[in-house]
Amino acid sequence: MAIHAKTALLGSSWVQDLRVEIEDGLISALHMQTDAQPNDVCVDILLPALANLHSHAFQRAMAGMTEVRAAGHESFWTWRTLMYRFLDRLTPDQIEAIAALVFMEMQEAGYASVGEFHYVHHQPGGARYDQLSELSQRIFAAVDQTGIGLTHLPVLYTYSGVRQEQLAGGQMRFGNDVDQFLRLANDCRTHLPHVDSRIGIAPHSLRATSPADLQQVLAQSPQGPVHIHIAEQQQEISDVEAALGQRPVAWLLDNAEVDARWCLIHATHMTDDETRALAGSGAVAGLCPITEANLGDGIFNGVVYMENHGAFGVGSDSNVRISLPEELRMLEYSQRLRDKARTVLVRGAGSVGQALYTGAAQGGAQALGRAAGEISVGKLADLVAIDRDHPTLCTLRDDQLLDGLSFAAPDGTVTDLWSAGRHQVRAGQHIDRKAILTAYRRAMTDLLTGI
Repeated sequence: MAIHAKTALLGSSWVQDLRVEIEDGLISALHMQTDAQPNDVCVDILLPALANLHSHAFQRAMAGMTEVRAAGHESFWTWRTLMYRFLDRLTPDQIEAIAALVFMEMQEAGYASVGEFHYVHHQPGGARYDQLSELSQRIFAAVDQTGIGLTHLPVLYTYSGVRQEQLAGGQMRFGNDVDQFLRLANDCRTHLPHVDSRIGIAPHSLRATSPADLQQVLAQSPQGPVHIHIAEQQQEISDVEAALGQRPVAWLLDNAEVDARWCLIHATHMTDDETRALAGSGAVAGLCPITEANLGDGIFNGVVYMENHGAFGVGSDSNVRISLPEELRMLEYSQRLRDKARTVLVRGAGSVGQALYTGAAQGGAQALGRAAGEISVGKLADLVAIDRDHPTLCTLRDDQLLDGLSFAAPDGTVTDLWSAGRHQVRAGQHIDRKAILTAYRRAMTDLLTGI
């Protein structure tokens, strides 16, 4: 198959009349060619599609239900209480239906792949399913239906706090010791849905594992992505520092071989020294600006990180809202509000939108261990087409397009999307949208009874 684009982004340059040939999910050839061939898919603007590097798919079911102030001071920790109520009820069928909706919405928003940080492994109360990877396999079924690219990240979650307190309540569905976790990860490898699917590991956080367990699981997993929640909340910082003697980012960098296969999710609260050290490690900072704003987490130390050439990507985390342009603009706007400045997250002169988009494309692909992030021969055909006739884009020069997409465009500018060459979004809608929505509505009707 082939795509003919009137305008396309190659590296940092805009080109006209590009024909992209795709074979076995990979970009096999690029040609500057004025006329499209009869069977080509013709598009306006062709971009490398981003990876959504951090998702908890099941939390999409809670969107809009946690915006009422409870008695006393509302916080991340009270939000978590409702999440546990959901966990007491979620069935495998419901998890599959919710995940399919989330992955469909991601593709319609312009994401070709997802890092699913999956920590719901067991039945309510903690009893094991007959197959240890039952709920991971439900994620795989949703991936199979939607065609999205997947890096599956089964989560090691052993303790309820950094002092190794026992799990209780909703957390019982998460729990594995290291041996069982490694069996789970191995079982997941045998069921991955697409040839381009990947698997990594996700020690949940320094509060949900121990230094000894972390070292053991890393020793048994020498390859593939490693994702970890690291410094999301001030209370988390204080708890880790009290128990381990250092702030979480500093402790991790001093006690693990953090390198380019790592992704530190919510690296929100860092000193300047931690920020420079993380940037120098080659790891990716996994940023989820919409969720971080929704939960009141705080603002990423973006200026120092970018000045030190740190790699970053974006994710939708709780999936309270799935909007690729909004993640990018929230990231930049948070910096502007804090610093009372404009055009912050670009080194030197140039387009902020292009710096954000291409940086997130490259960093997201790195975080997922996915050979994507640019339109280049040999890369996965993770591609997205944008409607240039949209009112927010139609008057812009090529070098302004990603500023328009990042700061002016609403949702709905995506016309087509390919995940490893699978043409899943056409004319703005996922090809299996009706069936996915029907299953989701049925699942939510059952789930919300009694919530």
